[in-house]
Amino acid sequence: MPGEFDLIAKYFSRPTPHAVLGVGDDCALIKPTPDMELAISTDMLIAGRHFMPSDGPGTIGHKAMAVNLSDLAAMGARPRYALLSIALPEADEKFLQGFAGGFFGLAQKHGVEVIGGDTTRGGLLTISVTIIGEVPPGQALRRDAAQAGDDIWVSGTLGDAAAALAHHQGKLRLETGQAVQCFPRLFVPSPRIELGLALRRIAHACIDVSDGFAADLGHILERSYVGADVWFEQLPLSDALLPLRDNPAVQDCVLAGGDDYELVFTAPVDKREQIESIGKKLDLRLTRAGQVTPLSLEGRGVKGEGEAADKAMRILHHGQPMLLDRSGFDHFGP
Repeated sequence: MPGEFDLIAKYFSRPTPHAVLGVGDDCALIKPTPDMELAISTDMLIAGRHFMPSDGPGTIGHKAMAVNLSDLAAMGARPRYALLSIALPEADEKFLQGFAGGFFGLAQKHGVEVIGGDTTRGGLLTISVTIIGEVPPGQALRRDAAQAGDDIWVSGTLGDAAAALAHHQGKLRLETGQAVQCFPRLFVPSPRIELGLALRRIAHACIDVSDGFAADLGHILERSYVGADVWFEQLPLSDALLPLRDNPAVQDCVLAGGDDYELVFTAPVDKREQIESIGKKLDLRLTRAGQVTPLSLEGRGVKGEGEAADKAMRILHHGQPMLLDRSGFDHFGP
């Protein structure tokens, strides 16, 4: 059976031409681009919680990189480096070969150099990635800059990944064609790096949809001290889910399901033409689905929850408020 350092050398060591020193020492050494700010984020994925052990190793590797790249996209940061730490129940080389293919394949696509990390034996497959990007000073997209009167925009479509999971769990029935369209969104999400870069100096606030549209938009509202009206019928759905729009289980997937890794952002009304032009250039659907409002707690809310950000949001379906049982995924929830 190969040892730890054999595994690292065989599966996790790649050239790092832009780093001063990459894998193989006590620390990596990097030299930030002059006059740039560093954007740094960490995400952990645990078997049985974020993916199933039976999932394909290539898709697990892809997703581990994708969810971290999505955080950089939400900040308008250009990806540069990553560190990978992984706890393995056993040194399964077939798994590692597939995992590394998915992980490094997406890293290479976005110019990410993997400069270090850690490998250990553990009872549960656990993957932790630290991602490092760069953004010009003052141009990072943040959660705390939304302004009353802003449009609320959504990239791509919502709910497909959650619908695929619900179908797998027997909570929602999809036809074969619908499932074929939804499952790639669950297993191989596409981080919206190019969109994040294009939104610098255009969007006021931005976040990626990882835990659920309502929950993640709520983070913007909470940090920016504003409210929002969202028009449910305007939220972008794929061809697979559009016929099921009135199904309560699908509505839950769209509003609270998570795992979309699309961007939700706010921008001034006078930026509409520029944003539409960005969508055409990137061949990416960008949908205006709501408006930021002054903070008002009256008549707003998610049933059973008392957080101000939830109460600041109204989700309207043909003009009538919708009440949600939940707003999104919670790591410590049921």
